[in-house]
Amino acid sequence: MADPPSPAPAAPSSLPLEATAPRKGRMYRIFVGRHGLRPGWRLLIFVAMVAAAMRLLGLIAVHILHLHRPKAVTPEAVIGRDTALFVCALCAAWVMSRIERRPMGVYGLPASRAFGRNFWAGSLWGAVTVTVLVLAIRAAHGLTFDGMALTSREAIRYGAVWLVAFIMVALVEEFLMRGYTQFTLASGIGFWPAAVLLSALFGAAHLGNPGEAWTGATSTALIGLWWAFTLRRTGDLWFAVGFHAWFDYGETFIYAVPNSGLVFPGQLLHTTITGPRWLTGGSVGPEASVFRFILIGVLFLLFDRVYRKKQPA
Repeated sequence: MADPPSPAPAAPSSLPLEATAPRKGRMYRIFVGRHGLRPGWRLLIFVAMVAAAMRLLGLIAVHILHLHRPKAVTPEAVIGRDTALFVCALCAAWVMSRIERRPMGVYGLPASRAFGRNFWAGSLWGAVTVTVLVLAIRAAHGLTFDGMALTSREAIRYGAVWLVAFIMVALVEEFLMRGYTQFTLASGIGFWPAAVLLSALFGAAHLGNPGEAWTGATSTALIGLWWAFTLRRTGDLWFAVGFHAWFDYGETFIYAVPNSGLVFPGQLLHTTITGPRWLTGGSVGPEASVFRFILIGVLFLLFDRVYRKKQPA
């Protein structure tokens, strides 16, 4: 008995697989791409959450705790403000990490490396760099040191609180400008375009400081780009945090010069600026000095030599 004929195979569809799958609506595609929520929307949500949290804390401070903005900038005020902002930024990033299903460490500040080798290496680089910068200006007769401005007890107190304050400043500014924002924007337009854009915004933000000028803002943007370079080579922001904190600490507390156009209380030395603006930075401080621009170029070259690009395995 002959076997029954096999059923004929189904004719292949003449339509490609994409055409047979259900098509998403236009509004869906505006918000969602191949890798989930688009980077621009993720960044917008993060910024909105940080702003809303800071607004809420401000209302609580004024209407419930009856705290008001201090008339003078003190290290204690800096610590309070930047700690609050850092906590808000971390909370917003944590929420985004749950939405994006990523570990928090990918945003630049992995807890396992907190205040580890990269932080202390960055601190050393920052302390040396600010010392070289200030002493170069002094050697060119741009400023003079006229003795101690604090007693021993005041030096210990101010030295400690200013160090904590500038660590908080560094954590906030690095995480906001080169942490979640850098990671997210880079996923959309690439690492270096994101770094250039955010560094430009970082420099422009300093123009709001009294005493700041375009030279200082440009220098700040360039050092921000270098900090992005350190992120690229080390894999996290801890080197940049250490450098940032100790450079600001050296300017403000140790050498008693203006910092991004600001002059703070509790400085260690009596320092008098005597040279021309191009040399000293004038009211901006050493960040607008021509030596600062030269040093940034040197930093790029040195860091490129010391921290070699990792070769693929």
